[in-house]
Amino acid sequence: MASRVQPDEYREMLRHGTMSVGLYTPHEVDKQSPHNQDEVYIVASGTGVFALGEQRMACGAGDTFFVGAGARHRFEEFSDDLAVWVVFYGPEGGEQGSGAE
Repeated sequence: MASRVQPDEYREMLRHGTMSVGLYTPHEVDKQSPHNQDEVYIVASGTGVFALGEQRMACGAGDTFFVGAGARHRFEEFSDDLAVWVVFYGPEGGEQGSGAE
């Protein structure tokens, strides 16, 4: 059975060891702050702009982004139906050589 996700909610779906997988559905403003683990974002639905440091990249369903631990990032100018799978993994501070900013 699928979990229902409310606006502005991150819902963890799976946890194993250092890895966790969740669904993120921001509403109006993405309120994220840098995380202490490396992460991968996979856009499930919707469109927007993904900001990573000073970079801005258009995004839509199927787009995938790597974010090193501690890097500033957020979604901007996104549609109401934006839903993003998020995979956190690895040690705090990120894996060595992960490209964290």
